[in-house]
Amino acid sequence: MQLISAVIRPHRLNEVKEALFAVNIAGLTVSEVRGVGKQKTKVERYRGSEYKFDLMAKVKIEVAVTDDQLQTAIDTIRKAALTGEVGDGKIFITPLDEVVRIRTGERGEDAL
Repeated sequence: MQLISAVIRPHRLNEVKEALFAVNIAGLTVSEVRGVGKQKTKVERYRGSEYKFDLMAKVKIEVAVTDDQLQTAIDTIRKAALTGEVGDGKIFITPLDEVVRIRTGERGEDAL
């Protein structure tokens, strides 16, 4: 099992979610996050004052998948999140040793 953490543009969330559901991958956790990478600082002016936004608003999606679903999930997220511009995000994959469903006590892939 693997845990996929994808940091994407907020306006691409619905496309990514629907694309994952279309390939029978569900059970998402979504968090609003802020970060900085190659996209750099955004500067805006308001009433004569300059404001720097060092940390850009992003969305982090976490989804646990079986090893068999991993490549499909990566390809699906990448395709749905892609705009072709700097700041599209990143996908991180972490081995997942165990999953336990709280309600039933199921473990492993049965808990996904």
